[in-house]
Amino acid sequence: MSLFKKAADAVDAGCIKGIYEGYYFDRRTRVLTNCVGEMIPENAKVLDIGCGNGQISSMIVAGRSGIDIKGVDIMKRKEKCFIPVEVFDGEHIPYEDNSFDTALFVDVLHHIPDPMIILREAARVARKCIVIKDHNADRFLGDITLQFMDWVGNARYSVVLEYNYLKRAQWGAAFSELGLTVSEYNNSLHLYPGPVDWIFGRSLQFVCRLDVRN
Repeated sequence: MSLFKKAADAVDAGCIKGIYEGYYFDRRTRVLTNCVGEMIPENAKVLDIGCGNGQISSMIVAGRSGIDIKGVDIMKRKEKCFIPVEVFDGEHIPYEDNSFDTALFVDVLHHIPDPMIILREAARVARKCIVIKDHNADRFLGDITLQFMDWVGNARYSVVLEYNYLKRAQWGAAFSELGLTVSEYNNSLHLYPGPVDWIFGRSLQFVCRLDVRN
């Protein structure tokens, strides 16, 4: 049991959930929509891998004409899905090579024991690029901070919490191994207001665009 999990079990999850959803969730969703959306090419056909309910993708579509997004996930959420979603096994994307312009991951890869498997699949189905929003674990107490955020945001949805956070150098090595080139990178997202961002921001979050070498 992680140090975080021991602490989490001692708090009122309902209280934390209420604060998170009432004060931070809407802002985070809006900011992520902008940060992720601006890295997607014009008129792109996009596959959102591990899309959840697809809310961020639907907001990207609403804000940018010519973008078309569908999703795949290992399960369908019980609540409304905002984009078309196909269930898959989590390892084999059920589309042909180069079926999409862009593959998209929003806070997905740290939930996977071996992210290289699905990253390789994303590079297979994407003609142009892969856009990733995820975490860097380089900062002091980064792992514990990220575990807390993950638990608050996902535990109630029965999302598998692997807490598999990589450091920036590890991300770079993974991208290089797969022949992916970082063309855009942003680790100053400011997802949270004021002093909260000093704790949960501080370069722990990033969005990047990786160009696929065909």
